Amino acid sequence: MTARTRLLDPAVARAMSALSAAAKKGLGDPVLAELVVIRASQLNQCAFCLDMHLAIARKHGVSERQLDLLAAWEEAEDLFDERERAALALTEAVTVLTDGFVPDEVYERAAEHFGEAALAHLIGLVVAINNWNRVMVSRRIPPGGYTP
Repeated sequence: MTARTRLLDPAVARAMSALSAAAKKGLGDPVLAELVVIRASQLNQCAFCLDMHLAIARKHGVSERQLDLLAAWEEAEDLFDERERAALALTEAVTVLTDGFVPDEVYERAAEHFGEAALAHLIGLVVAINNWNRVMVSRRIPPGGYTP
């Protein structure tokens, strides 16, 4: 098994998978979960995760229009409701820590739309997909390896 085919130690992979699953389950909204992981994967330029999560999103009924315009969600006001917009803003702030922290106004906006537990699951989901993106990008894993 080469370094690129063995992505992680099996125990680490199980732990990362468990984090992802728990965060998605706790969030309780599979459509929103997929929008979040797709947006983070766009920012991280992870082709493998984009390919995988776009397929999952379509299975969950996410519209092609939302998927097409997700990268420009701020300008596509009518396509994303306030809860989705708050989640996407938080996703971007956690994924791209250019200032070293998540701006208070972004966190507070998300907190207005998510209870304490749901907000914790949302942040956990963003952390989980960022971990997966970094594994797949660092190993240069191409898209196409996921089958639903």
